[in-house]
Amino acid sequence: MPARTVRFKQVDVFTAVPFKGNPLAVVFDADDLDDTQMQAIAHWTNLSETTFLVKPTDPAADYRVRIFTTHQELPFAGHPTLGTAHALLESGYQPKVPGKLVQQCGAGLIELSAQEGGGWAFAAPPARVTALPAELYATLAQALRSDAVDFSAPPCASDNGVRWLVVRLNTAAACLAIEPDAAALTSVVRAAGMDGVTLYGPHEANGPATFEVRCLMMGGSLGYGEDPVTGSANAALAGLLSAQQQRPGLTYTARQGTVLGRAGQVFVRYDDPAGKTWIGGSAITIVDGTFTLP
Repeated sequence: MPARTVRFKQVDVFTAVPFKGNPLAVVFDADDLDDTQMQAIAHWTNLSETTFLVKPTDPAADYRVRIFTTHQELPFAGHPTLGTAHALLESGYQPKVPGKLVQQCGAGLIELSAQEGGGWAFAAPPARVTALPAELYATLAQALRSDAVDFSAPPCASDNGVRWLVVRLNTAAACLAIEPDAAALTSVVRAAGMDGVTLYGPHEANGPATFEVRCLMMGGSLGYGEDPVTGSANAALAGLLSAQQQRPGLTYTARQGTVLGRAGQVFVRYDDPAGKTWIGGSAITIVDGTFTLP
């Protein structure tokens, strides 16, 4: 029997410039694949996430997506949400409502909206937020090897489908300079019940973005290493800024991936009347073809 092939794209997310964002593999027409096959494919692509487009089971959804890391399935993740929407639309799909999409995933229904000037944004899902106990502050600073942690904005654990400990630094430069004690930081992150840490610091006025962001993955569902550009973490940060009354305005930008040689750009917009926070960015297709299934 000849091997079966399906459509496949590999896209770069949170950038309009090839190789400067966060790559994502998207497998189309995946309804016949079981969990084991999806996990094997995601392990093989060896990207932070691989998504699989399947038929929606909710009539309100335009499409359904399953999101896998190299080792497990996630209920939600940000750059896979934007990257999958880009791949689907580029393939010729027409949304039920022009300029709007509804994605069905493990976290439920996620709204997406076309951005002015190009790209799409997703409405950040609700997050469970817990402040880091103050007795861990000194341990956290030691693990980060930094005296620039801004504890006036308390570090908080945020779970919106991906679990991040969000920590503010005094400046963008301090954020970029972090070289943590990985073992010690893993202990703090695990004590908070999280899988990674999101570091952020403000740029000076007229800088390249409002904030510099870094996401360090400390095992668990995320694996290990530094993520180039992270939608879920930026959604967690946006929500925390609002909760802590630290918003820089109704819109702001974040730069991520700098220390990795990337140039991710994330756009955040607060829609207070609708009670929504939009996390947006561009995406570009790098590989377009077919995927041979087992």
